[in-house]
Amino acid sequence: VQKKIKKSEQGPGSLNFFVSQFSLPPDLGKMITVMRLLLHNIQYGTGRLRRFAWLETLLRTTSHFPNISRFVRHMDPDIIGLVEVDAGSYRAGRKNQAEELANELDFYHCHRVKYPDDGLGRRVPVLNKQANAVLAREPILRTAFHDFETGFKSLAIEVELESVTLFLVHLALGIRARHRQLLELHDLIANCSKPRLVAGDFNTLSGVWELHMFLRATGLKSANANHQPTFPSWAPCRELDFICYDPSITPVRFKIPHVRLSDHLPLMFDFEVERAPLRSLVDDGH
Repeated sequence: VQKKIKKSEQGPGSLNFFVSQFSLPPDLGKMITVMRLLLHNIQYGTGRLRRFAWLETLLRTTSHFPNISRFVRHMDPDIIGLVEVDAGSYRAGRKNQAEELANELDFYHCHRVKYPDDGLGRRVPVLNKQANAVLAREPILRTAFHDFETGFKSLAIEVELESVTLFLVHLALGIRARHRQLLELHDLIANCSKPRLVAGDFNTLSGVWELHMFLRATGLKSANANHQPTFPSWAPCRELDFICYDPSITPVRFKIPHVRLSDHLPLMFDFEVERAPLRSLVDDGH
């Protein structure tokens, strides 16, 4: 599912509005833009914060999800990767959380249930509304949904923006399935021509070493250079969530906000990337 939310015009106080008023010489070359990516496994908006309290994931989310929305708005991201989104089960009052947040932020977005069309997850109530989503301030140029050949959770979302391509994943709980998914992910991103971001919940339950070969083979780097833990949010001790970036992307700032809105902590990554030069304004007579 992909849906574009119409964006309101940017006001005179914004940098993009200021730049758009001027023509740039054709030999100026590429310009550098700074963007912010926010990644968060939001646990379907349930707000479960107790270990092993799995039944709480079946509770209604309508009272807690606004807290997540306020946090996201406060972080002011350009790109948002959301893992574990409720796409309209009874928990969320039959409302799609990705669509709600996109409407609130005036963002473009895409989402899909994270199980394959012929998988068991599509036939079980509640599970058949469990999705992942990408939201973006700028228009989404292309979206592709890839299903790994193994694993109960098998979805990789590919979203192409003007300057970068983002791959959002939620890998399997089983280590063998997870490693096979990483091999498939390697092949998937190898054909990408734009600077790449790979983000999501990698479920590296055995340790960050699980990603070493993947990072070495792809040339990507982890934005979390100090390996700060992201799970569980009430006593972080495991690094399960990752933002990985292409060498053509320059890291500016990485932060893990310590907010307990889910069982996972969110990740924030500011980065610089080359952007195609703005075209000169042409008087078309209007």
